Amino acid sequence: MIQQAELLAHIVDISIRAGKDILEIYETDFAVEHKEDKSPLTAADMAAHHAIVDGLAALTPDVPVLSEESASIPFATRQSWSRYWLVDPLDGTREFVKRNGEFTVNIALIEGNSSVMGVVHAPVLDVTYAASADAGVWKQQGNAEREAIHVRKFPADKPTVAGSRSHRGDSLKDFLAKLGEHELLAMGSSLKMCLVAEGSADVYPRFGPTSEWDTAAAQAIVEAAGGQLVTLDMQPMRYNTKESLLNPEFMAIGDMQHDWSALL
Repeated sequence: MIQQAELLAHIVDISIRAGKDILEIYETDFAVEHKEDKSPLTAADMAAHHAIVDGLAALTPDVPVLSEESASIPFATRQSWSRYWLVDPLDGTREFVKRNGEFTVNIALIEGNSSVMGVVHAPVLDVTYAASADAGVWKQQGNAEREAIHVRKFPADKPTVAGSRSHRGDSLKDFLAKLGEHELLAMGSSLKMCLVAEGSADVYPRFGPTSEWDTAAAQAIVEAAGGQLVTLDMQPMRYNTKESLLNPEFMAIGDMQHDWSALL
């Protein structure tokens, strides 16, 4: 059995490899198709999917993989899994299409319906976030030294809210109105949750639809950094508990001593 720190290092390598495959396509005049839910699908999604699935099959052949690009596995099959990889090969495809660089490769290990290990790698930004219970949590920019990260205390003046570039709505406006004076930091993909983990933002509220592969990797990072990813009844997000792979609405929160429920 591979130790967690070694396993995490392998997952980082796989995510970087997938990121390189994405960049090869990002630098071309790529074509964009649309999935049934109208979200864009590019050749980069599939290239990253194959790189990750092949890498995980070689690394942990008996651990099943659920990827956004292979999401048709029925719950009747999935519900027997006590341990599996949950993957979004390219989170933030809209950001990819807009060419703003704010997209990520997300790989999470789920055990007992909880995310226990996560890697979020942003190929264009050349930044990687990684965490597991045993190996700790860190951020690495390019070839620089790894930097341990931690959520911050809720500020006495104005808090910083991580918000989506592509998804806004009335629920978010209501939340921000209750919060009062704040700074809004716009960012794409699961990087918003990583901003909370590293203490650059205090909260990321998400009131629109997301899928389980969108949040699992970053949840492990936020939690290892001292925060939480909670549903609106303040319960930790859980995985593989139902047929649908859609998440409930949630918040990624930094300082758990703050009364976040008062804002809902």
